[in-house]
Amino acid sequence: MDVTNSRKMTDEKVVKLFSEKNLVFIATVMKDGSPQVSPVWANYEDGFILVNTAEGRIKHKNILRDPRVAVSVTSNDNPLDMTTIRGKVIEIISDYGYLHADKLTQQYMGRPNYPFKQENEKRIILKIKPEKIFVLPELQMSD
Repeated sequence: MDVTNSRKMTDEKVVKLFSEKNLVFIATVMKDGSPQVSPVWANYEDGFILVNTAEGRIKHKNILRDPRVAVSVTSNDNPLDMTTIRGKVIEIISDYGYLHADKLTQQYMGRPNYPFKQENEKRIILKIKPEKIFVLPELQMSD
């Protein structure tokens, strides 16, 4: 298989994993250098991973100090269908109107509006530029 077809299949698999109801895990770096992992809702648009969170959460604080992240998503239907991506948060976008949170609520819960709004909470989007993408190749199980 040529590199172009291989890359296209990788991109399609990544888009599929991020467009389904699969929980995503994001790892950030704590002040002391230790890893911190959080389950999040996320999607993949125009070559970027978009993670929705709230201002002031530990992952937000960590990213303000060190934008390097790792993201992993595994299919709910097949645990061998997964991708792991390393990259950097290149932009933090306000989602105060809950437009992205609502979009993810539809994806994950089948509901039109984000149901967990909290007073004084400000939603943000972490825009991640992938630098290294690993997709587990299709595996054939033997008997």
